[in-house]
Amino acid sequence: MRLTNGMIKQIALQQSAIDANCSVEDFICGENVVTVSKENVLARKYLELPHVCNLISYGDNIVATISEEYRDIVEKYINKYPVEHCFETPNMHILNDAFQELGFRVCFMAEYFLPDVQMLTVLPCDYEIRILESEDFKDLYLAEWSNSLCEKRKELDILGVGAYHAGKLIGLAACSADCETMWQIGVDVLPKYRRKGIASALTSRLAIEILERDKVPFYCCAWSNLKSARNAIKSGFRPAWVEMTVKPAAIVEEMNM
Repeated sequence: MRLTNGMIKQIALQQSAIDANCSVEDFICGENVVTVSKENVLARKYLELPHVCNLISYGDNIVATISEEYRDIVEKYINKYPVEHCFETPNMHILNDAFQELGFRVCFMAEYFLPDVQMLTVLPCDYEIRILESEDFKDLYLAEWSNSLCEKRKELDILGVGAYHAGKLIGLAACSADCETMWQIGVDVLPKYRRKGIASALTSRLAIEILERDKVPFYCCAWSNLKSARNAIKSGFRPAWVEMTVKPAAIVEEMNM
């Protein structure tokens, strides 16, 4: 089956609806929606559900998936400010301050990308390219490949594309099967080989390999990570949705250590 851009977006919306315990229509209705977060075996594997508060937007509105006791805080916040301002300072401080009094803080702010199949193509690379599968990753759970592979969830690392120079791995894009329909791409290139087009060559090739398996590749980065965002765009991806997640303050403090 050849996936179109419309089909890809619909699959992403369906997954977001599973993750947020809502309907697809909630993301496109033009009005903000608040739902109660619940565990779901079909949700993305790395999500820790239920959420305290997670805001999701595909651009037109916000779907907030929350623990019920925080409904008043979140409804007041998302209905006071424009959609785009709810995901950034200075308005974000209002939400953070309200949750900080209760032992929580805003933690993750991320932008998600989906492939544009009309732009996606195999990009050139000056180095040998190899397709890798899960058995090829066993000796690669090292710091230099930490964006591509996740040691905590090795069982989800399912497919990759490596760049090699004289037999040495110098770049790696790999994907985790985070849910039934969507696989997330991460990419790493050794420092001395950067700015040579390797990251985009690997990312685009892996996205094509994923689509050929009838899965949707997706890509995520902080919106301040310009190098990663540029790689997504160069590789044939386009911005699709954003999320902002509240976590216990202790988790935020631990990450800052």
